[in-house]
Amino acid sequence: MTTANKTCSLERRIYRFAVSVSGVIAVLIILWGCTANNFNAGAIAWKTYSNSRYGFEFPYPSNWISLAASENGDGIALISPQNKTVEIRGWASQQLPNSIVTNQESEKKLKPNFQTAQGVSGVLVVEVDRRLGSMTLTLTQSQVKYYWQGRSKSQEFQNYYRFFYYIAQEYRIPKS
Repeated sequence: MTTANKTCSLERRIYRFAVSVSGVIAVLIILWGCTANNFNAGAIAWKTYSNSRYGFEFPYPSNWISLAASENGDGIALISPQNKTVEIRGWASQQLPNSIVTNQESEKKLKPNFQTAQGVSGVLVVEVDRRLGSMTLTLTQSQVKYYWQGRSKSQEFQNYYRFFYYIAQEYRIPKS
């Protein structure tokens, strides 16, 4: 084996090791966030965002800053005043009739794994990569898809996991 081949082989092994370590770190962050005990909803002054177009609502800390509202009124984005990289978003969209079949087929892959305090079942997805951690809730009712998302830098995600989870649980949609 030539020196160049040995170098490439070593680089590939180092790369594979780095990728596997980052995957393990992401899983540990998620698991650590699941067991974090430092969130107390009662210690926060809450407001409720209510969307007039789609009728959904969710609580958010009263001191969080609203970003510019969307022109079509489909949702809102809020950021933490202490850390501008932490944000929560809520939005909804009307499904076009010809896309409903396609969406239903793709949703069969993601079975409901979450239930809101309102009793509505949906899909909650937690993703953490090297840069960003997010928790995204998707609820579907009739021809409307409702979304809520909390995001932070991946290394801070464990600190916000229970906070995001609480808001996702409190997300409400109109009764059908």
